Amino acid sequence: MEKVYEAIELARKTGKIVKGTNEVTKAIEKQTAKLVAVAADISPKEITMHLPLLSKEKGVTCIEVSSKAELGASAGIPLGTAAVAIIEPGEASGIVKELGKVTAPAEPEKAEEPKEEKAEEKEADKPKEKTEDKKEDKSE
Repeated sequence: MEKVYEAIELARKTGKIVKGTNEVTKAIEKQTAKLVAVAADISPKEITMHLPLLSKEKGVTCIEVSSKAELGASAGIPLGTAAVAIIEPGEASGIVKELGKVTAPAEPEKAEEPKEEKAEEKEADKPKEKTEDKKEDKSE
């Protein structure tokens, strides 16, 4: 995690960063973010829950750090922040590349869930067909 804070500090001084959940979300969507750091001690978690998923979808490295206070300090603000994105790494480009290779995906893919729902819908349709058959039998 220290490397993440170091990368943010270097990028702040020699490149460009954005701070806060909304700005980080925009940077990921525009595909300008090179690295995203999300604080683990945010409450409620729903504030930042979408960032790892969106990052993975857009192919951006997303790393969870332990403290919003440390994240804010490395971003150069006196308050804690939920998320920071490095837009232009500047002198931190080596660290950003290294972190991109080392980190594993933050969240498992959710693509399988809709398939399960569709299977349930198909099962729900089957009884309807059977009841229609019974109605036809009664009329004969």
